[in-house]
Amino acid sequence: MIRGALLAGFLALVITSCAQRAYAADAEQVLALAKSVNEVLDNIRNWIMGILAGLATVFLTVGGVRYVMAGGDPGEVEKAKTAFKSAGWGYGLAALAPLVVAILKGIVGA
Repeated sequence: MIRGALLAGFLALVITSCAQRAYAADAEQVLALAKSVNEVLDNIRNWIMGILAGLATVFLTVGGVRYVMAGGDPGEVEKAKTAFKSAGWGYGLAALAPLVVAILKGIVGA
């Protein structure tokens, strides 16, 4: 059962990675050539949100696996709850990323 879940997760990761590569090849978007400070700050916001949401999703997944595999062990259940809390913090920070960029735009005057 565990091997099946791990295999399904691995296959989902591979399929997602291949789809992103195909999209990136078609889009031909270069992030290094920003035309304005606003564009740079928007790119920073997008990167921050993506990284935080990705890490939060990893913590949510780890917490779910730990909770399912705990088998009633209070220590493992507590570790799973801690992972869930970390995922919540990550999603919360990702939601606040636009506010941080708005503050940066105010400081820079963009």
